[in-house]
Amino acid sequence: MLKKVGIYAKKNHPDAEQIASDICERFKLEKIEVLLEDSLAEQIGQVNGYADEEIPGLVDLVIVLGGDGTLISVARLVGERNVPIVGVNLGRLGFLTEITRDELPEMLERLIADDYQISDRMMLDASIHRDDKVVGEFTVLNDVVINKGALARIIDMETYVDGRHLTSYKADGLIISTPTGSTGYNLAAGGPIIYPDINSLLITPICPHMLTNRPIMVWSRSVIEIKVKFEDDVVFFTGDGQVGRKLLPGDRVKVRRSKSRTRLVSSPSKDYFEILRTKLNWGQR
Repeated sequence: MLKKVGIYAKKNHPDAEQIASDICERFKLEKIEVLLEDSLAEQIGQVNGYADEEIPGLVDLVIVLGGDGTLISVARLVGERNVPIVGVNLGRLGFLTEITRDELPEMLERLIADDYQISDRMMLDASIHRDDKVVGEFTVLNDVVINKGALARIIDMETYVDGRHLTSYKADGLIISTPTGSTGYNLAAGGPIIYPDINSLLITPICPHMLTNRPIMVWSRSVIEIKVKFEDDVVFFTGDGQVGRKLLPGDRVKVRRSKSRTRLVSSPSKDYFEILRTKLNWGQR
């Protein structure tokens, strides 16, 4: 049974204040405590707000008001705590924020009654190695991307899977994606959509110099290592399109399945294939 619920919202969204207030009122009737992140608490006139990173360790469930980007950032905050996340989309239907505003009242009743389904999503741990030191560590839900700056030349990315040489990609970049992230940058780069329950990692080159360099799916327990080679150019590592840092020639990026998982509360009225059909306009002429 729920005792404490956290709420995050997309910053400065015009509808977030009213929706958050409505959720607070409904849970108050059930004596469920609601913890709001600082800016949202200020918006709706509550004195006690919480820092973003505090909330996951204090609650039984998190509600995110916004879009997929907002949910992805919250998923990184939740980390290993295994707190379920309810994504409420304040715009169009999202791949991750499955609950629409119209569905929210029913979803709240299901949460109160402990009658809801959870989809476990794989996450990735990525580390950047420079000489003998780890200079960056990240846990992400969607993808890890190595890509060049706007005027940089093609990057040479020597890639290994479980210590075995895969190939040396010469391309604008490389995407390592989870099944959840397969509908993001991977899809735009020509990679396939992977059903979320399939335990796999997806390696997708961005505009490869060789047209025969195609996306490849490997076992989810594989360790992928990429050594980047370039000269006097700007090359970046990014996680989920939201965090990252600049790379130096000779840096190595290691990516593996994380112990952390994102637990998404599923929509009561639509399945994954319906979300794909709706979001991607399948079946329309």
